[in-house]
Amino acid sequence: MRKVTVDEVESWMSPASVKRSLGKALGAEGLSMNLFELQPGESFAFGYHKHEGQEEVFYVLEGTATFETEEGEVQVSADEAIRFEPGEWQQGRNAGSEPVRALAVGAPAEMGETTILRECPECEETTAQDVEMADSKDALVTVCVDCGAETGRFD
Repeated sequence: MRKVTVDEVESWMSPASVKRSLGKALGAEGLSMNLFELQPGESFAFGYHKHEGQEEVFYVLEGTATFETEEGEVQVSADEAIRFEPGEWQQGRNAGSEPVRALAVGAPAEMGETTILRECPECEETTAQDVEMADSKDALVTVCVDCGAETGRFD
């Protein structure tokens, strides 16, 4: 058995103000569990994406998250949850004016291949992206696979 105090779990660099890896802190091996806090305009992920080997469930604790899906936008409010199958495209964000607090659970813990899509200003189209540590080591950046342009910066 392991127990953690959520606020004592270190926040990771991500597109969200807060991303606490509770699963890792608890030593979970079969699932991942992250607590997110998103300010207006922030996102759970680096772009529109899919995990080939992992299903994901988001449970919104506070606020309303907006998920871009293959079927269009879906709003998920406090005390509601949404599930994505392995290989299903999605991106959740805070499109509102109030903070969003949500728990994300994925199984298995390893998500397999993840494909991320973002707009590339150099290519002038949506392209596949890699996530890398910035040279300065103070942020993560998304980089266009086709041309190498930086398309986003997250600290």
